[in-house]
Amino acid sequence: MRTDIFARLDREPEPPKIEIPRMSRTRLALFGGTSAFYLAIVVAVLVSSWLVTLDWKVMLFRPYQQWPELHAFLDYFVVLGQRGPTAVMVAAWLGWRSWRQHTVRPLLALGAALLLLNATVGSVKLGLGRLGPHYATQIGSAELFAGGDIFPSGHTANAVVTWGILAYLATTPLARRYLSALSAVVALGVGLTTVYLGTHWLSDVLLGWAAGLLILLALPWCEPVIGRAEDVILSLRDRVRDQLRTRRLPAPSLPVASGGPRPAIYPQRVASEEGEPVRRPVAAGSGGGRSPGSGAAAATTAATATAQLTQSRPHAVARSGHGVHTPHAAHTNPVAPAGSRRPPRSRPVPGSG
Repeated sequence: MRTDIFARLDREPEPPKIEIPRMSRTRLALFGGTSAFYLAIVVAVLVSSWLVTLDWKVMLFRPYQQWPELHAFLDYFVVLGQRGPTAVMVAAWLGWRSWRQHTVRPLLALGAALLLLNATVGSVKLGLGRLGPHYATQIGSAELFAGGDIFPSGHTANAVVTWGILAYLATTPLARRYLSALSAVVALGVGLTTVYLGTHWLSDVLLGWAAGLLILLALPWCEPVIGRAEDVILSLRDRVRDQLRTRRLPAPSLPVASGGPRPAIYPQRVASEEGEPVRRPVAAGSGGGRSPGSGAAAATTAATATAQLTQSRPHAVARSGHGVHTPHAAHTNPVAPAGSRRPPRSRPVPGSG
């Protein structure tokens, strides 16, 4: 007997009604507050404020030397923020959901989020060009416009977006709360791990959290485009499926009157020398139907062929009421002549004796 957990793994008979998140007032307020926090971090780093001083204090504290026993575990834990492994894992899960719910919206939402992540975070990284702690050249400097690419933290922003998309696409409020808590823990852990390992400044992690949250809050604005893309993909899928079904169907046969193939008419069988019947095909007439005299013409043709065969080989065919005899049979079993086999009785000649 199957439980409800295994029953939920089956494909649903029809697409369920999924409530698409909208840009509500609460979401707009969160988006505005996160944007202000994002700008404040960027300005604080640009002017080399107290935040840059805090970055240097944390870096010189060297957490990986203070707690070396955590280093081995955190080296593996930070992988949860790398783009490649996390995108593959989440895409596999969302692909199964897309198959189960007859929709490609989860995969399209993930693609839109990753595209926004690459565009926003990547452009800021290249524009500010900040160097990491291991490559810093001057103590107390913000290390901006030096050819680096670590501000904001890509690991942190990717962890927020990749795991947060699961909460965004949740179908029930309870699942959304649990997945939101899980993604927040993973994103916080990945960001602090990069600080522990010395690969990012603390301000990099703060800006990465803000950048990932902004992308998740802005996804409802992308829903109309996602919906239109889903309609195009599903219509294309149905068109390809119809074409494949049409190719598998057998081609309909055309009648003779419509230009289809004309059947061959075989006349009466004629015995050959070896005793096997011979079939001589006679092409049908040019008309679509059979003329009244076609049967007589076929019989005449068969009779003519039989007569010619008998005249050319007079010893070939010998018919009787019991079967067909071949020349070999005629030599081995001679046919008795007609009449009595007794010699005629002699009659007395009158006047003799």
